[in-house]
Amino acid sequence: MHEELSNSELERYARHISLPQVGLTGQKKLKNASVLVVGAGGLGSPCLLYLAAAGFGKIGIIDDDEVDITNLQRQVIHCNTNLGELKVESAKKRLLDLNPEISVKIYKSRLNIQNALDLFTHYDIIIDGTDNFQTRYLINDACEILNKVWIFASIHQFEGQVSTFNLSPGLNYRDLFPKPPPMEFAPNCSEAGVLGVLPGIIGTIQAAEAIKIILGIGKPLSGKLFLFNALSMTSRILKFEANTSRGLISELSLESEYCMSISSGDITPLEYVNKINEDGWKPFLLDVRRPDEEMISKIEGTNLRIKHTEIPQRYHEIPKDRDIVIYCRSGARSSAVRKFLLQAGYTNTILNLKGGILNWSDTVDSNIAKY
Repeated sequence: MHEELSNSELERYARHISLPQVGLTGQKKLKNASVLVVGAGGLGSPCLLYLAAAGFGKIGIIDDDEVDITNLQRQVIHCNTNLGELKVESAKKRLLDLNPEISVKIYKSRLNIQNALDLFTHYDIIIDGTDNFQTRYLINDACEILNKVWIFASIHQFEGQVSTFNLSPGLNYRDLFPKPPPMEFAPNCSEAGVLGVLPGIIGTIQAAEAIKIILGIGKPLSGKLFLFNALSMTSRILKFEANTSRGLISELSLESEYCMSISSGDITPLEYVNKINEDGWKPFLLDVRRPDEEMISKIEGTNLRIKHTEIPQRYHEIPKDRDIVIYCRSGARSSAVRKFLLQAGYTNTILNLKGGILNWSDTVDSNIAKY
């Protein structure tokens, strides 16, 4: 059932309605459209703000994370007063403050195989605001099964990418990236760093794509990958075609090469400290972060630092006759390095410091700087 615009909405969206390509009919389409944004972080922040301002009638947000001070350098939907609050709740309040004419539905969980299909069914467009390959392949496959349009974006340091999938002629993420890269070569933005304004630029482009698709105007990025470099302030568009060797997705499954969960092999910071103090344990402590991260904070007793992407070339420097504990900022890179060493034939005890520097600061020593 199509809803009409109220008098306040006619006034609010006047600059849209005056555009011949939008008009009253187009604004009604936006009011009756629904969009789900996966992630209320760097990309989700600007995208959500502009979707709300544009008048999308129903906006969904799924995220299980809390607002942290390190988010505020780029996640502009949140404020200092929201620290410690769930991102979905913080985002909902901001969106309704910006535009009380819309409906905002929040999901306080992480997108997974169990909830993706049911969740996506209720929305016209899915927008990817995540920073990991596992979720992107999950979004892609769920959208192919349900025949849903989804708008992809990724950011890395100073560069961003955007594309629209499952819009005629139906090209999707697997046509562009058939398989995920090895985990140890795929850092997210918290590990690799990102220029604060970059997600603002890229996330806003995602919102523009969603508006064009609902209105049926312009040329969406279907079959095209938009590339942007903030350092050189240049952009280009790469065209791609269907991967005829791949079959259609009929059910959801995790990518074994990348998404395999390694639940064993973790040691918490408190367990690490207690084992050293009580048992006289002397493990080899390996830091797999970058040099600039080491300058911010490091754990006392670290034996060696090798950037995680350099491990394949330098793993011979890591002993095979001692217990090894590996750490990074959050535990993701160190977990990947542990997996690599086991696959490389290491048979000694190799443990991942669960939660990394962040967890160490929270549970062992608050003087260790979080970043």
